[in-house]
Amino acid sequence: MSGELFTCELTCSSPPGDPGASLRSRGMDSEQPIFSMLTGGAEDEEGARSSSGGGGGGGDSASPAVTTESGISSGSGEVCVDHGSELDWFCGTEQKLVCSQCAMVGSCRGHTVAPVATRVTAVRNHLVDVCEKIQLQALRIERFINQVLTAKEQKLQATASRAREQVLAQVSAAREALEEEEQRLLEQVQREEERVEQCLLTQKAHWNQALASLSHTRSCLVHTLTHAPDTQLVTSVQDIAERVEEAEGVGEPCDTDQLNLNSGCSDSKLLSGLWATAVLLGPNAYGSPHLKFDERTVSPLLSLSDDSCTLTFLQKKARKSPLYDPARFDCWPNALGSVSISSGTHSWVVDVGQSGAFKVGVCYASLERKGSGNEARLGYNTNSWVLSHYDRDYSFIHAGRKLPLQVVKTPQRIGLLLDWPSQTLLFYEPDSSAVLYCVTQHFSAPLLPVFAVTDRSITILH
Repeated sequence: MSGELFTCELTCSSPPGDPGASLRSRGMDSEQPIFSMLTGGAEDEEGARSSSGGGGGGGDSASPAVTTESGISSGSGEVCVDHGSELDWFCGTEQKLVCSQCAMVGSCRGHTVAPVATRVTAVRNHLVDVCEKIQLQALRIERFINQVLTAKEQKLQATASRAREQVLAQVSAAREALEEEEQRLLEQVQREEERVEQCLLTQKAHWNQALASLSHTRSCLVHTLTHAPDTQLVTSVQDIAERVEEAEGVGEPCDTDQLNLNSGCSDSKLLSGLWATAVLLGPNAYGSPHLKFDERTVSPLLSLSDDSCTLTFLQKKARKSPLYDPARFDCWPNALGSVSISSGTHSWVVDVGQSGAFKVGVCYASLERKGSGNEARLGYNTNSWVLSHYDRDYSFIHAGRKLPLQVVKTPQRIGLLLDWPSQTLLFYEPDSSAVLYCVTQHFSAPLLPVFAVTDRSITILH
């Protein structure tokens, strides 16, 4: 049969002149599954064929109408142009109707041939199978639509509703906490401002009074010096001494921290945590891929990997010292990062899981590189801010002041976040985004990442 596909309904309604009329004449319903009609039609055709005695022989004028390739009776009585016999055979090789002579000795000899009746039966059976499969598939699709998809739609609506409620509840809780924190911080800043303002007013009043007293004392002394006769000047020594003592008792003015707003009044773990989380969960959580260790600065106590991303502490001093470089640390096991920071927000992560003693932080480029004094020791000068780990203890060190840190779980990685606009340096644990320490400092010059290691190795991650 031809390669064309025919689309048909699973039930058949016979119009006037349709072969279905013969089915109705035999008492069949006008609409029923097509495979039933096809099966019945095949049986009727076989019965008619047996009653007529036409077993499919070639050239028999009493045989039924020849069936076409599509399996539908043609009723035209076509004959072979070569042999004059009825076309009652089908050549599967050439997909056409032939006569028995063509099949036996003619052009289709050796081809795959079969009687037309057999071919029609096969086509009808195939169509029955196809229609049954289509009907079953349609039932499965209908069941999927009515049961699975409908249930999914109902579940979707319920799940989406719960998700919206959860989002609104979480945002509402966060908003309420932020509003309370905002109110607390604003009131705290207001109180601190009022305190400093009162101190300033007190200081102004005090020093204005002192200034007036000094001016009066000076005027009296100048008057005595310029107008008093010698005898009076000699006898006024005691009075002069008292006035001088009074002037000296005023003292010298000096600036104190009491006259400055305490920057800690606006510190908030909640705000710092939210800000840090927002930055750390963003696409730049691991910072610039260009950050590496600056080879020129690496101490001879350390070994630098080929990719300049791993520092390893040397248990034994290298036999050959590197060439002298003013940028190189020569005594402390330190190294600087390759990126200078003076604007924007930057973060980087260091794998410290293999090391039991290390320091990570930032420093000014002016940090001393030579010697074993504190000026080149990270954290023990005013030019460096570091998080230190040694002997299971964690601490933040700056200007020689060591602040112990409470670390619940030993981190395998340490993250650093430096926000230049807010002058904030934050140390955190990347896996949980837990803030280890946060410091706000006025940085007066560009900063460089700085590192030290005295046990195994540390690695900059990208």
